[in-house]
Amino acid sequence: MKEIRKEDIKQEVFDLYDDYAHNRVGRREFMQKLSTYAVGGLTVAALTNFLMPDYVHAVQVRNDDPRLKSEYINYRSAKGGGTIKALLSAPAEMEKPLGGIVVVHENRGLNPHIEDVARRAALAGFVSIAPDALSPLGGYPGNDDEGRELQQKRGRDEMLEDFIAAFEYLKNHKHCNGKVGVVGFCFGGWISNMMAVRIPELAAAVPFYGGQPETEDVPRIQAPLLLHFAELDARVNEGWPAYEAALKENKKVYTAHLYAGTNHGFHNDTTPRYDKAAAELAWKRTIDFFKAHLT
Repeated sequence: MKEIRKEDIKQEVFDLYDDYAHNRVGRREFMQKLSTYAVGGLTVAALTNFLMPDYVHAVQVRNDDPRLKSEYINYRSAKGGGTIKALLSAPAEMEKPLGGIVVVHENRGLNPHIEDVARRAALAGFVSIAPDALSPLGGYPGNDDEGRELQQKRGRDEMLEDFIAAFEYLKNHKHCNGKVGVVGFCFGGWISNMMAVRIPELAAAVPFYGGQPETEDVPRIQAPLLLHFAELDARVNEGWPAYEAALKENKKVYTAHLYAGTNHGFHNDTTPRYDKAAAELAWKRTIDFFKAHLT
């Protein structure tokens, strides 16, 4: 079988996968359109396997890492009276309470990659909480396709309330110093922006390629923002000029970075959209930003 290299894949294939990952095309249409790129010895099956996430081999911080204490907890959902399952992680040894970070998943629930990211945040010296917004529907089902289907059954404003509740839980946790920020990816990027709108006490917000709030909501933002964008992510980027103009007009504190040649999802190291250099730089900037505002 021909080995597939990222540089051999046309940008249209990554754009097609983005449409599929965000429910703009169904699986059947995705496979049909993908077949037009199965040329030169490539098969549709090989292309599909190449594009899909590999959670087994991409873990950077294992769930049993002795440097950390990680456990699943439940906190009260803001809607419906149920509970939200979340991964709570912190350094195994702490001399004092630490800053807190809410880690917000993409549009498919709390999958292994986001749990890994939450552990990375804890390893950097924070207490992190990574909620699963699919908890009222049984939680992340074990694969992203079903996860996306489940997440479509919850309203995004309803899920936002549950992430705001995670902020409150973490702010009052005995291992947290009361300063809490948020980082989120894709859907989680939108949640991060909206938590900045909704929570006056939020200490910092870091949206990765996230949708923007309405411009009339921008005056409510108090938290400093660090925003990461992928150059080839036309869908998300089209809303940035108006958002930036509103941030400037309202004299908000923000820094934005556009990563050249990268696709939406460039930080996710489980898919070929991953860009190692950009991801590592964006994460370093993120941790430095949190250290400046949460300690």
